[in-house]
Amino acid sequence: MSHPHPELTLPPALPDGGLRVVALGGLGEVGRNMAVLEYAGRLLVIDCGVLFPEDHQPGVDLILPDFDYIRDRLDDIEAIVLTHGHEDHIGAVPYLLRLRRDIPLVGSQLTLAFVEAKLKEHRIQPFTLAVREGQTETLGVFECEFVAVNHSIPDALAVAVRTGAGTVLHTGDFKMDQLPLDGRITDLRAFARLGEQGVDLFMVDSTNAEVPGFVAQERGIGPVLDSVFADSTKRIIVASFASHVHRVQQVLDAAVAHGRRVALVGRSMVRNMAIASELGYLTVPEGVLIDLKGVDSLPDDEVVLMCTGSQGEPMAALSRIANNDHKVSVGPGDTVILASSLIPGNENAVFRVINGLTRLGARVVHSGNAKVHVSGHASAGELLYCYNILKPRNVMPVHGEVRHLVANAALAVQTGVPAERVVLAEDGVVVDLVDGKASVVGAVPCGYVYVDGSSVGGITEAELKDRRILGDEGFISIFAVVSSADGKVLAGPQIHARGFAEQDEIFEDILPDLTRALEEAAAQGAVDTHQLQQVMRRVVGRWVSNRLRRRPMIIPVVVEA
Repeated sequence: MSHPHPELTLPPALPDGGLRVVALGGLGEVGRNMAVLEYAGRLLVIDCGVLFPEDHQPGVDLILPDFDYIRDRLDDIEAIVLTHGHEDHIGAVPYLLRLRRDIPLVGSQLTLAFVEAKLKEHRIQPFTLAVREGQTETLGVFECEFVAVNHSIPDALAVAVRTGAGTVLHTGDFKMDQLPLDGRITDLRAFARLGEQGVDLFMVDSTNAEVPGFVAQERGIGPVLDSVFADSTKRIIVASFASHVHRVQQVLDAAVAHGRRVALVGRSMVRNMAIASELGYLTVPEGVLIDLKGVDSLPDDEVVLMCTGSQGEPMAALSRIANNDHKVSVGPGDTVILASSLIPGNENAVFRVINGLTRLGARVVHSGNAKVHVSGHASAGELLYCYNILKPRNVMPVHGEVRHLVANAALAVQTGVPAERVVLAEDGVVVDLVDGKASVVGAVPCGYVYVDGSSVGGITEAELKDRRILGDEGFISIFAVVSSADGKVLAGPQIHARGFAEQDEIFEDILPDLTRALEEAAAQGAVDTHQLQQVMRRVVGRWVSNRLRRRPMIIPVVVEA
């Protein structure tokens, strides 16, 4: 298996007749999925998603793919093909369309409806092409055939991209539930036909590659929800992804069976379910939905609240409920159901929410103690089936952390794909398919792009490090006025600290040393205020490190008079 190496250089020019694949996100992380295919000087983008920040990225709202690789070639993009409507596959579309608004968006009806609702908030009117499974569309030099796949959102598609260099099959996110709620299974007959025709590069979802066997069926969750509803005597709050139409359908059905009404909580949940209902993907029984304002007028045992926040997102409804920071409150006897699995990296945030809800007296039902969620991603058994059906010439695992990609690569080798034809890449690594063989040929710069309020890409790793220091180590400001004539300290130094257990008075011990250091520096010719500020920073930093065992951020200010 060919591994990327840190010392990879910029790739050479793509050979005539070759196909280039560059992932700008989604390889080495679960989220911000985006792949760029290049053939004959033209580009095709598959998915354009976001990654949600972790605890060590304070103040960050979203993380985008790095568009620098294609920023100078926006006019070469034929289309953005979207495999399904989850945020980690469509969330960054508005940010790419800001750079060129008329890039066509290609996807299924529900996927495009979710994207269009998102783009409306950004005041962008997109060019869209709705496609269905079995449909083939020519997008410039790329011929794309769309194949039905089953996932935890309706209307997901895999895409087979045919070029002169060969055929690439990209699964998007998929699993092989044989009895899905909507009856729409992963089309293995189409996979088999594509295998017969020849798949030159198989780009396959890796998220569950470490999990043996097969994913359980979605319809097994209905009876579990039913029993939880039957055991609940007060309010029920269910948290799931705002796009998990199947799970919302099961909650609506359970509510009707137990004489309860459902209120949707959270802007994205309300918006997405209105779209799903309008397009026929969600069947809403008569009279079951009520407005959140009407909840308080009903007895507790007739209420279900369906909200966002199953991943512990700090601003989502469930986190705010757990923190007593929401108009919906939770108390003893209430039941909270977290109807989702843990996305890697979110564990601490989710457990924090579970603990908060438990402290308020709620019974919390989650995937750790009940079968209230099944994954949307194929496990090892399903992936083995795909490899055996397709017999791909080359394999490139996508969508997952490094351990998931490596596990998926090992499965491919077990089914007989030669190890040298299994390409392990990470974000920014360039893979060329030339003369039927895929290989790593270089890498392009590809970092994290942070969205922080209205700023996109303004936050750097250095600034995030500063934020972490502020949060972990505290902050000290020092102020002094010195004479411009002889460097004597005329006022101060004054020290103020934030984020310290100790009172400011503790710093009085260092003030004489600080005054002496400033006057000595001035006597030796240091009249520049910047030099004097550095003197103050060094003296206080050394003292705080030795005395308090801390390394705070220190901001010195020297004013001449």
